[in-house]
Amino acid sequence: MIDTHCHLDVEAFDRDREAVIARAGAAGVLGMLVPAIRPRTWTAVLELASRHRGAGVRCAIGIHPQSVPELDEAELANLDQRLADAAGGSADEVTAIGECGLDAATGAHELQARIFRAHLRVAHSLGKPLVIHVLRAHDLAPRILREEAAVRGVLHSYSGGAELVPVYRDLGMAFSFAGPITYPNARRPVMAARAVPAELLLAETDAPDQAPAAHRGSRSEPAFLPSVIAGLAAARGATSDEIAASTAANARRIFGTW
Repeated sequence: MIDTHCHLDVEAFDRDREAVIARAGAAGVLGMLVPAIRPRTWTAVLELASRHRGAGVRCAIGIHPQSVPELDEAELANLDQRLADAAGGSADEVTAIGECGLDAATGAHELQARIFRAHLRVAHSLGKPLVIHVLRAHDLAPRILREEAAVRGVLHSYSGGAELVPVYRDLGMAFSFAGPITYPNARRPVMAARAVPAELLLAETDAPDQAPAAHRGSRSEPAFLPSVIAGLAAARGATSDEIAASTAANARRIFGTW
């Protein structure tokens, strides 16, 4: 199994990060992608991926849209070049550009869009996939993706409906699902998961957030990925082994590692 989105660098894991990574391996998680949140965290994310490469930890370099209103001038200066330098200079650890995207529940919408476009340009120039966060902005995100001619990427914790799956599919996007696929009466993610082509389906924990139903209300971690896999299997009428194998194969193909 491969967890395509977990924030192992954040404070929630400071006290037991090594144990969390060990538990993931014991649970059968062979790969973990850690997306950065803002420029001042890039060095720590790179170091984490380098230190735990043997455990399957890789990273993505980018700016989470929810961090945009908090960015200082130094983090915004010469962003395209700094993003390209950070993502392109550590090819062994950096497998994607992100987390980036649009979040309508967060302020600074125009700046979010400008920063998102910068990520798309860098991803295109480096030939790396994108890790994209879109929340309540599915009207604008496809237009920006078309205009910037992004190559490929992943919509993490996909929040769009089944009707948007063909739109994003045609833009080169894959679809990752997290804990909400396991929640009782979770109709929207279940219907979306059923609509995703098998070759574009991925699984994640979004740790420390969005813990699956059995752990809801507690900190999520990569060791919980089997619960997400089981939720996807139930949604799609498949076995957990089938979903584990197909999502892992998709992750290896899309990110070119593991």
